[in-house]
Amino acid sequence: MTDAMVLSTDGLPPREAGAAWHAWMASLFAGLETDLYGASRFEGHVRVANAGDVVLTRLEAGRHRVIRSMQGLRAHESPYLKIVAPWEGVASVRQNSREACARSGSWVIYDTAREYEVTNPEWSEHLVVMLPRQAIADRGIRLDGLMGRNVGGSSGIARIALETMRSTYQELPGMAPQLARRAGELLIDMVHLSLQELAGQATAGTQQLALQDRIRAHVAAHLRDPGLSVESVAAALQCSKRHLHNAFAESETSLGAFIQHSRLELCMRELLLPEHAQRTITDIAMDCGFGSSAHFSRAFKAYTGLAPSDFRAMRVCAAG
Repeated sequence: MTDAMVLSTDGLPPREAGAAWHAWMASLFAGLETDLYGASRFEGHVRVANAGDVVLTRLEAGRHRVIRSMQGLRAHESPYLKIVAPWEGVASVRQNSREACARSGSWVIYDTAREYEVTNPEWSEHLVVMLPRQAIADRGIRLDGLMGRNVGGSSGIARIALETMRSTYQELPGMAPQLARRAGELLIDMVHLSLQELAGQATAGTQQLALQDRIRAHVAAHLRDPGLSVESVAAALQCSKRHLHNAFAESETSLGAFIQHSRLELCMRELLLPEHAQRTITDIAMDCGFGSSAHFSRAFKAYTGLAPSDFRAMRVCAAG
C-alpha cells in the first residue's frame, strides 16, 4: 500500500487556517505563493500520494490563487509538468501569455520551470498531477507551444488520460509500491500521447487557440493603456470584432471581461507590493488602465468581494 500525506484546516482556529495553507503550499510545491484574496476565514484539505515519480494531489479548498514567481523559480529545483483536472469548480491557468480554463471533464497542463498563476475563483475540488518534466521532454516532443493549454478530456487520448489519472489516484491506497510505480509510468505514457496528439493537430480549434494567444499577448503588453478595448485589439490585430469574439467563444469569459479581469489582477498585485504602500488606490487604478475610480471600485468589489481599501488593509494586517 502506498502512503499518503493528509493535511486539513479542520480543527484549526480561523486565524491560523490561512497561515497554515500558505505554509503547506510553499512546502508541498517548492515555494509556491498563495493569495487568499484577503479572506479572514479559509477551509482547505490536501491529500498527496505517489505513483513512483508521479505525484498526485487531491485538493479541496475555498477561493484562492497560487503563483509561481521568479523568486519561486529560483527555489524550485525539480521541474515538473503539472496538470490540474477539476472534479468540481474551475481552474484558470496563466502561463506564456496564455490563459486556459478547465472544469470537470477537462485538464490543463503547465510547466513548473516557468512562471505561472492558477486562479480558483470558487470552492474547488481538483486532482493535481505532477510528472517529471524530463520524462516527457526526453521523448522528443517540443513543450513550449503546449504549456498553458487546455488539453481536453471529452474525447480521444486526452479523455483516456483523464480517466487514467482519476482511477490511478482512487486505486493508489490499495496498490503495492511496484504496481504504483508502473501506474505512474503509464500516466507519463498517456500524457505524452495526449501532448503528441495536441501538437499534431492542425484544425480550426488550434487556429482559434493561436488567435487567442495573439490576443492575450497584445492585452498583456497594453494592459496599462486606458484605450485598450475590444475595438483597439481588433484594429491592432487587423481583424473584425466578431472574429475576436469567436476566438473566445469557448472560454469562461468574453474578451471584454478578460481585459477587465486582467486589469483587476494587475491592480491586486500592485496593491500588495511593499514599494507601493504610499501610493493611493486611485493612483494605482489609473496606472493599471482604469479611467474612473468609481468604476474601478465597483468592478474590484464585484470581482473580489471586497472594497479595494479593505483588501489592502486586510493584507497589511495579515503581514503584521
